[in-house]
Amino acid sequence: MPSVFTHEFDTPAYKGKVSFDTGIFLNGKFVDGSDRTTIDVINPTIGKVITAVSEATPKDVDTAVDVAQKAFDTAWGLNCPGTQRSILLAKLARLLEEHADELAALESLNNGKTFHWARNADVAGSIDCIRYYAGWADKISGQVQETSEAKLTYTRHEPIGVVGQIIPWNFPLLMLAWKLGPALATGNTIVLKPSEFTPLTAIRVCHLINEAGFPPGVVNILTGYGNTVGNAISHHMKIEKIAFTGSTLVGRKIMEASSKSNLKDVTLELGGKSPNIIFDDADLDQAVKWAAFGIFWNHGQTCCAGSRIFVQEGIYDEFLKRFTEKARSIKVGDPFHPHTTQGPQVSGIQLNRIMGYIQSGKEAGAKVETGGERHGTEGYFIQPTIFTNTSPDMRIVQEEIFGPVGVVIKFKDEDDVVRQANDTLYGLAAAMFTPNLNRAIRTAHRLKAGTAWVNCINQFDSSVPFGGFKQSGIGREMGEYALHHYTAVKSVHINLGIKL
Repeated sequence: MPSVFTHEFDTPAYKGKVSFDTGIFLNGKFVDGSDRTTIDVINPTIGKVITAVSEATPKDVDTAVDVAQKAFDTAWGLNCPGTQRSILLAKLARLLEEHADELAALESLNNGKTFHWARNADVAGSIDCIRYYAGWADKISGQVQETSEAKLTYTRHEPIGVVGQIIPWNFPLLMLAWKLGPALATGNTIVLKPSEFTPLTAIRVCHLINEAGFPPGVVNILTGYGNTVGNAISHHMKIEKIAFTGSTLVGRKIMEASSKSNLKDVTLELGGKSPNIIFDDADLDQAVKWAAFGIFWNHGQTCCAGSRIFVQEGIYDEFLKRFTEKARSIKVGDPFHPHTTQGPQVSGIQLNRIMGYIQSGKEAGAKVETGGERHGTEGYFIQPTIFTNTSPDMRIVQEEIFGPVGVVIKFKDEDDVVRQANDTLYGLAAAMFTPNLNRAIRTAHRLKAGTAWVNCINQFDSSVPFGGFKQSGIGREMGEYALHHYTAVKSVHINLGIKL
């Protein structure tokens, strides 16, 4: 039998007790993985084990696909009206709301993000997303095409069937919601792998899925490693659609797996090296605050982080002075402390990766304006770091660091900054700060990015699509656009009188 995770929170931000099964979630039940092995879950604030959860295997993926297919054929898919799917999704949103503080505490414990942001961004965004797609579930429809009076032709948007989903560790609960919402609204059943680093909120949500009344087998969640469970999902011949959020490197492997198996439909939300452009007419105080939020929010572990900060030459010195002061004021520490704005990185692996990038910047001759070192000796903390005096070929300028490390780069005019901003393999997001609406629109249209923010950064809404250009991915999350990735369009032609 799977173990039960019990934890007493006694923090300034949250006090309460949690207790739940930690098995893999198959056919509505919590069970051990087929090999009866476990995965240790680490608290990144102290670098110690929180608990162990059941480890899934490729054999468990086979089982999950079978039960998901059975649920699709009998209790879900075309056998469950959209109105009923809507009711169940709305119930799940309500349960998430009722357990919001508990889920935020689990997210902070397991991921290291501050309780404040976990509660007000991750959990709130997850509730909104599930509720948004509850509203869509009974509105999935095709069209009637007027061809001739002798024919009736129309389209159906049918659920694909069993879909595979793989989510990352930086926004564990929010990415779970972004994946579940459109897939369930359109009538698909799910085999999902959360990150082995941050599985606790996904497992806890499984209990709420049961409480909401979803039929067994509609959602199956398997905690396991990418090279086993993720690989099995990617290659599975009975999974016809896969959605992945994570690194571009792994995204390539998933596309390769699709091509070598059954050519499953693939949507990918991948990495980024997003430009944040500060024009010389920007409100400097606001630009500094937004730029800090753009790179240091979620400890820099954000795919769309504004990590390349381009500042027009006329205000460069003053901006850098204020931005450096702002970075130095960031409180790094216990994510449950009310004054903390940056907690630890998610793991020792990630900490070492980020420190490797920082070292490469130093060795390449970039100047560290502030930070550049670990913070403390316990846990996985890194100082907010700003580099200047960079060149375009440096790794810290070109590669996604996924940590609290930004580079500040001077530019001359619009043409210069658009050229520099687009000099990247990525195209996930971009931001710009200027009161000149013509300049903002002109620049937004010239940047090769899936999202362009004006006088803000890292802003999301469940109704607005999110995704990338170039090597930042394929397809879109959220909004009506996401629904298109979870349906198959069928054309029906009915002969009303054509004779041969």
